[in-house]
Amino acid sequence: MEQTESRKLEAAKAFDVAALVNYAEGSVVSRTIAQNDAGTVTVFAFDAGQGLSEHSAPYDALVQVIDGQGTFVIGGSGVVLRQGQLVIMPANVPHAVLADQKFKMILTMLRSK
Repeated sequence: MEQTESRKLEAAKAFDVAALVNYAEGSVVSRTIAQNDAGTVTVFAFDAGQGLSEHSAPYDALVQVIDGQGTFVIGGSGVVLRQGQLVIMPANVPHAVLADQKFKMILTMLRSK
């Protein structure tokens, strides 16, 4: 997975979220746009045919698709998300991401103490 700049966005300024990360042929590109003790917000761009293999995370995560559509396998069940839709991936539940076509998403990791 290719990672672009990891930096916070300027406060009190509007951003086109989908424009914060570009598609790259044959790659998954990510950019962390916010990070603190409460969690992280990362924008991803998946080229068609790319994905993230099954894994789990110790925190709940909220995913919102902002361009295209992607398939999420959460606890063995597939969920197709289209632009404007979101899903919660519970902590410690295996999940994977598949790009049937190009798509972009925002991943918000919600850390608990």
